[in-house]
Amino acid sequence: MLSDKTYHNSPVDFLIKKSLERKEVIQSKSGALVTYTGKYTGRSPGDRFIVDSPLTHDKINWGKVNVPISKEKYNLLYQKVSNFFDAEKEVFVVDAEVGADKKHSINLRVYCQYAYQAIFATHLFRRLKDIPADFKPDLTVYCAPSVTADPKTDGTNSEAFVILNFDDKKIIIGATKYLGEIKKAVFSYMNYLLPQKNVFPMHCSANIDVEGKTTAIFFGLSGTGKTTLSADPERRLIGDDEHGWSENGVFNFEGGCYAKCINIKKESEPQIWSAIHKKGAVVENVVLNNDGDFDFASDKFTENTRAIYPLESIDNSVPSGIGGQPKYVIFLTADGFGVLPPVAKLDFNQSAYHFLSGYTSKLAGTECGVKEPQPTFSAFFGEPFMPLKPMVYLNLLRDYLKKYDVKIYLVNTGWTGGAYGVGERISIHDTRSIITAILNGQLDDVACRYDKIFNLSVPTKVTGVEDKILDPSESWSDKEKYIDSANKLAQQFVNNIKKFTDVEQSIINSGPRISE
Repeated sequence: MLSDKTYHNSPVDFLIKKSLERKEVIQSKSGALVTYTGKYTGRSPGDRFIVDSPLTHDKINWGKVNVPISKEKYNLLYQKVSNFFDAEKEVFVVDAEVGADKKHSINLRVYCQYAYQAIFATHLFRRLKDIPADFKPDLTVYCAPSVTADPKTDGTNSEAFVILNFDDKKIIIGATKYLGEIKKAVFSYMNYLLPQKNVFPMHCSANIDVEGKTTAIFFGLSGTGKTTLSADPERRLIGDDEHGWSENGVFNFEGGCYAKCINIKKESEPQIWSAIHKKGAVVENVVLNNDGDFDFASDKFTENTRAIYPLESIDNSVPSGIGGQPKYVIFLTADGFGVLPPVAKLDFNQSAYHFLSGYTSKLAGTECGVKEPQPTFSAFFGEPFMPLKPMVYLNLLRDYLKKYDVKIYLVNTGWTGGAYGVGERISIHDTRSIITAILNGQLDDVACRYDKIFNLSVPTKVTGVEDKILDPSESWSDKEKYIDSANKLAQQFVNNIKKFTDVEQSIINSGPRISE
């Protein structure tokens, strides 16, 4: 699968030059590149498939998320992709590593139709200092946006496709230019592979104190604050999105960050702001002003505007991508109902309950067709990327929490004073103050009130946060409406947990309760 001109592991400066020459991108005032992805500005979950085979069939949690496709249909599309790359005049290939822990890492090769895709892969995955001549990939990804599927003959739902073939260790992507499909497809592969080695894969960010003693993990879906909260000037960033937890500690899968840009401000997120403006960053679907500067407030193309940059663009990042055993685990949610407290302490069973629930409000733009926040439950805070059966991931969480005596908190970065459209988003200042108090150990033994609807222990004092913020009922002008809204959300929790038929009653009893 090589063209006459295959550019293999090219330097970023060369790829920048090629992407500009080929008119794939526009160069901004800061030197960062801007690309527009057209029809697909977010993931297209309805177009993702897993090849069904005798080796994988009993392992996969088949359903709406993990949809099977036959080996025969896969072969048809793989041949289309292979023929496309054979006919291309220029092809860009990137060899990299996934996983900072050498014991659990894999070799990755990515075939790219566009030079800017190769920049993305170079930044996102872990770069190898010396690539051996006999480099052999453990996983190969083929990304060809110009290749489209025919649903009538190819067994897909549309022209777009993202197909994971675990047996052949290949991923093929067609019709979509959205860079996040590459990232999440590789993540899904790791989430299939690592649990079979007793390593816990996580949709989370992670950081560590400057002395290297206190590692923290932040679980959360897109838009809940994983990237923002882990990029803390007072701590060192291990990674912003995908990690493994092994007997050696926490390790980043990646070597870069793929951050949301919508409404980003230098004052509130200085590290990310700076990284986005550096030469070599690739910015996705952000409007450029006439002077070539970014308009981060514009959602002209999508609210899911993104930027990719290497981890070293964050000044206080951890180059090794490795931290010790975590002391704190934080579950992030962005509650669009405005009824969850901004922070709560979780016991062992509550941790299992909220890990399975994975509640947040799906934010606009992260998937095609999502225009405003919607309540959603995504098990493990990343169900779309977890192909194995739920108890596999739950048992890994429980084993690691118990083994390393970790403290767990639920932190709500969503709305207060009313639901989305009425209330306001909890300020980054307040959320950062809560996170700081957790990581400094200030909330370990603090006094708590009992939230009878959500069955949670809620701290009554947090340094730097007004007391009334800690009790969402106090910020609603209509208390009866608050109780009604809280009960509606609690009922959704109760309904959702019923789908996990193998879960012990002690975990079920740890969730929300309907208030009379």
